[in-house]
Amino acid sequence: MASTCTLSLILIILFTFTINASSSSLTEADILLTFKSTIEDPMNHLASWSNTTTIHHCNWTGVTCTTTISSLSLQNLNLSGEISPSICQLTGLTTLNLADNLFNQPIPLHLSQCSSLTTLNLSSNLIWGTIPDQVSQFKSLKFLDLSKNHIEGKIPDGIGLLTSLQVLNLGSNMLSGSLPNVFGNFTELTFVDFSQNPFMESEIPSGIGNLVNLEHLLLQRSGFYGEIPKSIVGLKALTIVDLSQNNLAGVLPSGIDDSFENLVSFDVSQNNLFGSFPNGICGSLKLTSLSLHTNNFEGALVNTSVANCLNLERLELQNNGFHGDFPNNLWSLPKIKVIRAENNRFSGEIPDSISVSSQLEQVQIDNNSFISKVPHGLGLVKTLYRFSASLNGLYGELPPNFCDSPVMSIINFSHNYFTGEIPELKECKKLVSLSLADNNFIGDIPKSLGDLPVLTYLDLSHNNLTGEIPLELQNLKLALFNVSFNKLSGRVPSLLMAGLPALYVQGNPDLCGPGLSNPCPNDDSRQRIGVSKLACALIYLALLAGILSLAFGFFVYRRSSIQNLETGIWRSVFFYPIRISEQDLIMSMDEKASRGSSGPFGRVYVVNLPSNELIAVKKMPNFRNQSFKTLKTEVKTLAKIRHKNIVRILGFCHSDDSVFLIYECMEKGSLGDLISKGDFQLSWSFRLKIAIGIAQGLAYLHKDYVPHLLHRNVKSKNVLLDIEFNPKLTDFAVDRILGENAFQSSFDSKPGSSCYFAPELGYNKKGTEQMDTYGFGVILLELVTGRAAEPVHSSEESLDVVKWVRRKVNISNGPVQVVDPKISSSCKYEALGMLEIALQCTSVMPEKRPSMSEVVAALQRLGSKTSVPSLDMSV
Repeated sequence: MASTCTLSLILIILFTFTINASSSSLTEADILLTFKSTIEDPMNHLASWSNTTTIHHCNWTGVTCTTTISSLSLQNLNLSGEISPSICQLTGLTTLNLADNLFNQPIPLHLSQCSSLTTLNLSSNLIWGTIPDQVSQFKSLKFLDLSKNHIEGKIPDGIGLLTSLQVLNLGSNMLSGSLPNVFGNFTELTFVDFSQNPFMESEIPSGIGNLVNLEHLLLQRSGFYGEIPKSIVGLKALTIVDLSQNNLAGVLPSGIDDSFENLVSFDVSQNNLFGSFPNGICGSLKLTSLSLHTNNFEGALVNTSVANCLNLERLELQNNGFHGDFPNNLWSLPKIKVIRAENNRFSGEIPDSISVSSQLEQVQIDNNSFISKVPHGLGLVKTLYRFSASLNGLYGELPPNFCDSPVMSIINFSHNYFTGEIPELKECKKLVSLSLADNNFIGDIPKSLGDLPVLTYLDLSHNNLTGEIPLELQNLKLALFNVSFNKLSGRVPSLLMAGLPALYVQGNPDLCGPGLSNPCPNDDSRQRIGVSKLACALIYLALLAGILSLAFGFFVYRRSSIQNLETGIWRSVFFYPIRISEQDLIMSMDEKASRGSSGPFGRVYVVNLPSNELIAVKKMPNFRNQSFKTLKTEVKTLAKIRHKNIVRILGFCHSDDSVFLIYECMEKGSLGDLISKGDFQLSWSFRLKIAIGIAQGLAYLHKDYVPHLLHRNVKSKNVLLDIEFNPKLTDFAVDRILGENAFQSSFDSKPGSSCYFAPELGYNKKGTEQMDTYGFGVILLELVTGRAAEPVHSSEESLDVVKWVRRKVNISNGPVQVVDPKISSSCKYEALGMLEIALQCTSVMPEKRPSMSEVVAALQRLGSKTSVPSLDMSV
């Protein structure tokens, strides 16, 4: 009997254990659902989080289990709402990552109740408020990242109780005051970041020397002052040190030259440091980056300081007081990529051994005292995209191969002592900027300059050039053309003069042309009369032929449309109920309904349905290179897009000759039409709203929608506005419908080019996200300036908005002058911020353009900017 009771008891215990185990599993799922209930998930990324699915909760989005849930990673899912305290009921949770979302609340202190939590990442959200003293309750944390939020106030002393911390990142916030002197407690810390906190006013705590495991020290742009503490010398594990753009003073601590055996990056730029530069700072073979620009250092950088830097990739010494010969062996280091030493007093030569620098990309040594010829070896460096050496003592003739790098984009040899003729430039097809001003060049301007497809800035002023300005230069889209103060003669090509001020050709008394003080001699009057009569006759015949062609074409079009409809060769697919037949649709698409061309890909019509609803119809040629099934699949892919800033595709019609894409129609028409009316009166809040909306739409196409899409025709006329001025992108991903080859054929068949097109389109036809970003940057310039992107009428004053802005910002108070005067003075600061973003987006070098997700974040932060933007024209 006893044994029976014992057996029953065992069975009951086992059954209870099983029930509890099952209950535990359900409880974890319920906890997750409770956590989800307080979160807004507009993209439905957490769709798998549901009791109605058969998916085990350990396989839900972002969930990782060992025996229980151990990690929850919901990074970059566009989530917002509240971070529920229910998450701390997951007793085994060690990692919580909610970075890159839109949570808008104070630091959730209830997370300190997550007793097993070792990693907490809330970076890149909208977290606000101060860091409370109760932060000390997060005692198990090893990784704490609150960077890129709106956290303000002082860092409390209580943070010093988190003695297990290995990573502490509070960068890119609005912290103020001094750092508490408790950092000696963080003996396990390997990474610390207080960078980009502009309101902070603090010395670097001397206790930092106790952080014996510290590898990364990032304090840049945060208001640190005083001397660099001597205790930093004891941090033998340091690999990256960035103390740049602060108010640090004094000399570098003694002993620093042989302390950092593992150093990878050392940056103390833009401070008030002085004294000699230590010889042994680069003694470690592991150093890959060295930046000391914009200080007041004195003394020479001697060869011994870089003798062993075989892994050195970046050397940045710009804006200091260094002098003496520049170390020759730096030019030939096997991994060197960037050499920046501008605005110093370096002397020496550029050796021919530069040719062995197989990875060298960028050299800037402007405003020094180099006395050298340009070696033939320079042209052998095939990775070099920028070489700038203005304001030196360079002399002799330029070698004929000086621009032979296939990726060369920027060359500046201005203000030197070069002689001889300018070599023909045929190889560097990616050259964007060439400045040879203020030298002693002679001879003709090379005609081959006109064959460089993306050359945008050309300055040959203050030389001894002779002959005529080559007609071939009219092929270029020049934002800057300066040949002033030479000995040029003859007529200035008319297309070059259009929109270019006369000062760019002044100082050449033998040049003539419209707008110059020296008009060209009159041509023979009889020849002019004959040419005039011939021109009139040709114009008359052309007009007559055009009228007859239009009439005949309209007749054939109407007849063929009816015949096609009667033979039933039209196919239609509607994704929404549209009560109109193909015949009625075609008959409605007359000139009255036309809204003009939407670029090289067809015309747009606005059609009134019998229900009095308006639809937009884009008529494109059918190149017959895609079957109906393929076409239907591609259009269906686009029609599935659901985003508030992207126009819905309602359906399409298809025949052997045409494709009609049917879109929803917006009440306010296009942004481009609104701007080009000449009375652009939108308030700043609407302009910012439009900019953010367009950026969000493009970011969605680039990253969030699957498959990822490119727009490939970003311009203000392809931005439609609803009644509340919410923007919606249209005419997107047309290449998917036409096919890549047909898309390019349509693109290339259109004469001329648009200022919305990125410069690299001249040599790279393949679409990229950076090309979309460039077009968006032009739209931003339109919103900031109130000017249409491209002038409606050609005149000497007319420039596209990119050229106009870039010229204005190069002069005193230029950035303020480009802002539309109709923008309220209280909003001018934010407008300058948008202008800075626009200039970055329209950088001539694609790699310098931000991603659209970065642009969205930058625009959303405009209202909380705390420092005056500095417009970087080097982009």
